[in-house]
Amino acid sequence: QPPHRGWRCRKRCRQQSPMPCARLETALVDTVKKFGAGGNKSVVPSSGISAKKLDDESESFVHKKVDASVADAIKRRRAELAMTQKELAQKINEREGIINEYERGDAIPNPSVIGKLERALGIKLRGKDIGSLLDKPKPKAAAPGKK
Repeated sequence: QPPHRGWRCRKRCRQQSPMPCARLETALVDTVKKFGAGGNKSVVPSSGISAKKLDDESESFVHKKVDASVADAIKRRRAELAMTQKELAQKINEREGIINEYERGDAIPNPSVIGKLERALGIKLRGKDIGSLLDKPKPKAAAPGKK
């Protein structure tokens, strides 16, 4: 055990690590800075891919956009129904900018938004028959009454 300076130092050393005693005795303490330690950062970059892998990568990563046929179908049907983009946006509970992006063909396809547009406009926007009218669901038969 290292020699202590008075009763206060002994009490402090029993409660904590020997670091305060070493400081009081002006002893040299080795400290090592570890790479990436003491922070909220991970060693891997935030993108998850190292710089070398990005340099070696030849594939281009581009988000898929809405097809032009879908954009044209939305524009055509909205004009047939005499709706503005704002009215359509309110009807499907989305922002007006979303409708604008879909009609320009710049939007990244979102199945929930496409489904809302299909129901609001009454046309198919997915599959083979893009732009054709949706089949109206048949009304359910009335349940037989209890006797």
